Amino acid sequence: MNLINKIKDLSINNIIFFFIIYLSLIIGFLYNENLNFGSYHDWTNSNQKIINDFSNNFLHTFLNYDNYGHRHSPVYLIFLSLFLDLGFEIDQIRMIHLHLSILLVVVFYMCLKLKFQNINDNYLIALSLILFLSPTFRSLSIWPDSRLPGLTFFVLATYFFLKFKKTNHFKYTWYTCATLIISSYISPNFSVFFPYFFFLFFKKFKLIKLNLLMIFNFLASLPIFYYIFILDVNFMTGGTPGFNNSEGISMSFNFSNKIMIISSIIFFHLSPVLIISNFHKSFSSFLINRSIILILFTLCLIYFFNYQVAYTGGGIFFIISNLIFDNNYLFFVAAFFFIGFFVYIASLNWNNFFILSLLVISNIQNTIYHKYYEPMIIILFFTLLKQVEAEKFFKKKNLIYLYFLSLIFILMKIVKFYLI
Repeated sequence: MNLINKIKDLSINNIIFFFIIYLSLIIGFLYNENLNFGSYHDWTNSNQKIINDFSNNFLHTFLNYDNYGHRHSPVYLIFLSLFLDLGFEIDQIRMIHLHLSILLVVVFYMCLKLKFQNINDNYLIALSLILFLSPTFRSLSIWPDSRLPGLTFFVLATYFFLKFKKTNHFKYTWYTCATLIISSYISPNFSVFFPYFFFLFFKKFKLIKLNLLMIFNFLASLPIFYYIFILDVNFMTGGTPGFNNSEGISMSFNFSNKIMIISSIIFFHLSPVLIISNFHKSFSSFLINRSIILILFTLCLIYFFNYQVAYTGGGIFFIISNLIFDNNYLFFVAAFFFIGFFVYIASLNWNNFFILSLLVISNIQNTIYHKYYEPMIIILFFTLLKQVEAEKFFKKKNLIYLYFLSLIFILMKIVKFYLI
């Protein structure tokens, strides 16, 4: 009876906490909160104008979209422009977008509920609500952008994939691909995950059974290829800072930059899992036993590293190093740990190696921002990554620490705003 009462109390606490944290997002909306800093400028200088132009002259805007210097897909902006056609004001459209963004929290909870069926439901709710403290989630909810809806459909694809793994029902391969296609049309970077899902489908079903699914995916990709290569509306390289100020756009395949910065971002956001005693011991043992290889690998990455402060972004460790010491030395010293963390998770299972490789590949431009990987990293850790003992994280003290880190990250964002 006491246990039942505790569960009820915890449920009430979650409901109360949801409304408090939801209210904080509404207040952030009313006071133009902008924790990612660039989100407000992306909206006012780019997205809002494009939405208006789509509403006023759809065909001209659609065929000349690459002239806006906007490297995000037009699909979601077209969707938002429909509300203008229906008579909604811009701020009303922003509010609609904010509430659509909350679906990401709901779908993440659905994934957790499906994967961790033996974990107290209230812990799953508490973890899913952590997204409300993500600076990326908050900023891109308040200032509409295609990243969050793209991530929402990607997580929905993950949910159907988890259903497929539990049931082996072929219909979930269709659901997974359909939602991943939508995700990719909204935010093209998610398209790199098609090989991951298809490889696992191939392991379960014969090629002949997947023929129709492959044809469906091929046909679904034709419109975007036609748009980019035939109509020559190549928006994907637009607006990316180059190696120097004279370059308007630039793509970069310097994997030293990507591995070092992305691994530092992953390390920061997954550092709470080091609380898990077995994970901490295994990771420490991995660092010690493979220290020579990791040092050599890190030195090799440092040698080819050429990320510039002028690109902006770069992850928290890169920013702190340049903010305090005006160089990369602190970042290079810490690199051994976050690269070791990255390699350790990748080494646990080929599945993890596949996912982390795709995360690196998904970024083709010079700029590397936190918003590309946060809150996605937390979601991937608790849904698709394997052998990470995620179920052991569901303890009150661990969740409190995760919330504490999120608040620290928000504070650091605020401090950065006033220091730079």
